[in-house]
Parts: sequence; C-alpha cells; structure tokens
Amino acid sequence: MRSIWNGAISFGLVSIPIKLVNATESHSISFRQIHLSDGGRIRYRKVCELDGEEVATAEIGKGYEEADGSIIPITDEDLAQLPIATAKTIEIVSFVPADEIDPLQMDAAYYLAANGPTAAKPYTLLREALKRSRKVAIAKYALRGRERLGMLRVVDDVIAMHGLLWPDEIRVPEGVAPEGKVSVREAELDLADALMATLGEVEMDSLTDEYREAVEAMISAKSEGAFEPAAEAEVEPAGGKVIDLMAALEKSVNAAKASRGETTAEAATAGAAEEAEVTPIRRRTAAAAPKAVGGKKSTASTKKTAGGTKKTASAKSTATKSVSARSTAAKSTATKSTATKSTAKSTSKAASAKKTAATAKKAAPRKRASA
Repeated sequence: MRSIWNGAISFGLVSIPIKLVNATESHSISFRQIHLSDGGRIRYRKVCELDGEEVATAEIGKGYEEADGSIIPITDEDLAQLPIATAKTIEIVSFVPADEIDPLQMDAAYYLAANGPTAAKPYTLLREALKRSRKVAIAKYALRGRERLGMLRVVDDVIAMHGLLWPDEIRVPEGVAPEGKVSVREAELDLADALMATLGEVEMDSLTDEYREAVEAMISAKSEGAFEPAAEAEVEPAGGKVIDLMAALEKSVNAAKASRGETTAEAATAGAAEEAEVTPIRRRTAAAAPKAVGGKKSTASTKKTAGGTKKTASAKSTATKSVSARSTAAKSTATKSTATKSTAKSTSKAASAKKTAATAKKAAPRKRASA
C-alpha cells in the first residue's frame, strides 16, 4: 500500500519512524456530467476571473479571503515555517479507555507502518503496551494543512489511527429529539426486545452494498445492449400515516422469524418442548403400526427395545432363581424339623420303657429263703 505521509510517533522520549497508509477505500461508483443532447463531457475549467484565461494546476496556489473580499496569499513554505510540533510528528498526549471516545468524533482511519528496521522494536513496544493496558492513545498530528486529533489502537498486529473531530466540531443536537412527552408501554418494550433478540447478531463480513451491485449490473447490461428497465414500483408516502405500533412490532417479529425459516407456531412449539417434562414411552401393542423414522433412529429404537427385552428376561430369570432358592431352603428347613421331631419321639419312647421296667421290678414279691 502506498504511504500518504511520513513522520514519527512521539511516545515520551521514544520516537518511532512510521508511514501513514489509508486503512479504508471507497467503492462508490462515480458518474460524469454529460450533455444530454449529444453525450459530450461537461468539464470544469479553472479560469482566472481577472484575465479570463484558463489556469494550469501548477500555477494555482492558496489564499485566505478576508471579510472585504481581499485575498491574502499563503504558500506551503509559510505553513512549513509555523512552530507546530506536530508538523511531522504524531504526538501522543494521553492514554484513555476506549469507551471514553464518542463515536461521533470518528473520522478517517489509517494504518501506521513501521518505517525501517530501527522502528521495529519501539513500534512493537508501543503496540504491546496498548494491548496490555486495554487503552487507546490520544494524539495530535498535522495533515493536509491543518492540525488534527487522532486515536491510536491495535488492530491484529498493527497500530491503527482514527482521525477524530475536535470536540467543538460536534454540533449540539438542539431541536432534533421529538417534542413533547412521549410514553412507551411495557408491552411495546417487550415486543421491541423480542424483535432485537430475533434479529440477533450478524457477521459484518457478510454485509454487502446491494445498491452498488445493482448499479454495476445495470451498467454491464447497458453496455451489452440487454438492459430492460423494470416497472416503476408505487411507493406510498409514509408521512402523516398513523400506525398501530403493537401490530407493527408483532409483524416485524414474525417477518424476522420467517426470514430465518422459523414460524411463530414452530417457535411456540419449540419453547413448549423445552419446558415440558420427559415422560416414559409406552409399549406399543401388536396392532399399532410404527411410525416411519430414519434408519439411525430406528436402529437406536431397536437397540433400546432389545436392551429392554434383555433386561426383562434377566429380571424374570433372577426372580425365578430367587423363588427356587427360597423353595429349596423351605424344604430343607421342613426336613430338618421333621427329623428333629422324630428323634424327640424316639427318645421319649425309650424313656417311657425304662420307667415301666423299673416299676415292674419294684412291684414283684421277693422269695423267702427256706429254713
């Protein structure tokens, strides 16, 4: 990119040689003035009003016009001799947070390029200092015959400078705001918030100049002789028309949703679905026909059904084993109980027999000995 100014950044006692490069460019389509009858160019000739002769650009200088109409000639040498420190220097005067700069002051933008190998180190130092401080530098510089105000900030790995208007160049907005007291309802603000949320954010790189593109297409068609003017659309005047603000906001929200491929009903359904509780899926009967779904979903459903069947079978098997185990334990307990009872009965019978025998011995009469 071609530089338009060479100088230095004055950063305290640090001097950084730089080149000024335009950071923006205009893509506007320009037109020439022509004579309608024959298409000839209309040119502006610079003519001296004293002798009536056309003057070449090299013979044209600057002059200041007094109130009485007299002209005071001013040369470039006169301007160069003025004691202005910013004639070839961008002098940084302070560092402030970026949000303290009023966007109304923003003017042309430039890139500041390091001018030579010796400028690389101090240039990088200033850039990194601006990054770490999260501030912008306010500076003064002279360009095209006047001293200007600028703001330095970091863009990627480059220091950019925005020309700023002087504070007294910003006009006070007197008589611009609506006259009288105007009230806004909460419902209107809610709809305005909904419209803002629906429009959302936009990628700045995706925005294009559609008017310029249409003009270029028209010029191309005319040059090829294939241009056909479109029917003129009727535009109703908007002045003085009373509108229903609520209805207009609702239509705007619906239109914004429609442009994104989303209808109001879909949005309501989506919102309800987000707030709804999840309920278990009921098992389908044999008579019910399954809905047609995608392959992946069907496979997933089959897997889920198989998994459920496996779980059910496992549960039944476990339950059967548990019942069998309980039955076996009960039978074993019953067998042990019967054996115990039988042993107890045998012991009881033996004891009774012993008692009976003892009783019989006591009752039998003893034989007397013979004399």
